[in-house]
Amino acid sequence: MAAEFILETKGLTKEFKGFVAVNNVDLKVRRGHIHALIGPNGAGKTTFFNLLTKFLPPTRGTITYQGVDITSERPAQTARRGIVRSFQISAVFPHMTVLENVRAALQRGLGTSFHFWKPERTLFHLHRRSEELLASVDLQDFAQEMTVNLPYGRKRALELATTMALEPDLMLLDEPTQGMGHEDVYRVTELIKKVSEGRTILMVEHNMNVVSSIADRITVLQRGAIIADGPYAEVSANPLVIEAYMGTADAALQGAH
Repeated sequence: MAAEFILETKGLTKEFKGFVAVNNVDLKVRRGHIHALIGPNGAGKTTFFNLLTKFLPPTRGTITYQGVDITSERPAQTARRGIVRSFQISAVFPHMTVLENVRAALQRGLGTSFHFWKPERTLFHLHRRSEELLASVDLQDFAQEMTVNLPYGRKRALELATTMALEPDLMLLDEPTQGMGHEDVYRVTELIKKVSEGRTILMVEHNMNVVSSIADRITVLQRGAIIADGPYAEVSANPLVIEAYMGTADAALQGAH
């Protein structure tokens, strides 16, 4: 039987020349959940993601994924295990079509990403899966569109499709709705809900309305340490959390009830 928690960190710490960016973090991500990581700017959220994906080595502590200690693995090894991260900045090829972007991601999953000299007809078998993935994020009508021409929210939807092409068990979403207008935020929030079926999502997100509407559990970081962890109603009422957000996000917390 699969373990209840897909990802667990114990005492995870990262120091930079005396500055503690991530401080003794014990986090458990339940399989099949959407788990949100929130906190004010400078709380250590991105550094924590960088530790999970091995872009940074921890100063101390452990990371366990699917019951295996992956603390000292290289980034490529960890990615092959099914942990895939989507970046704050849209990570798609602007001068390829929408379909070609998804197909390139599928090739990466097959280990054939460097076969660009092969005739295009040899890639046709990937078309159907590419079209299915585009349909799953409502981009089926944009398949032949050049990616550079897509509105920002649609680019983020394409990024979700390319992330899903790698068939992750755990998707790490870094600020998926950052810089979006209200309509795009709603669309991408609904897409995250849709693509979460059958997989686990750990997301860093500033928008409290997004967090309150889709997160099963929320962990709040401040100055690199966890100050609260639990369901939204509990976390948003926590005096430490309200104090950490000081007014502006406090209002957002209250307004999202």
